[in-house]
Amino acid sequence: MKITYPSIDKLLAHIDSRYSLSVLAAKRAHEIQAGAPGALEHYKSDKAVGKALEEIAAGKVTIDPEHHASLD
Repeated sequence: MKITYPSIDKLLAHIDSRYSLSVLAAKRAHEIQAGAPGALEHYKSDKAVGKALEEIAAGKVTIDPEHHASLD
């Protein structure tokens, strides 16, 4: 599978690593599939992962540097 929109370069301008990008996109896609409201008016993609990537490229979804998940 090849990501054509949004481009990986545009996505990496918002997120510092491919690993962080993939984790953020997966988490947001799960939220979208669970019924969370969209952050954009219109999407080019019909799939949750595509929508998540579009939101990241638009700067609507970011990593919260203050959030620390418990590993318990």
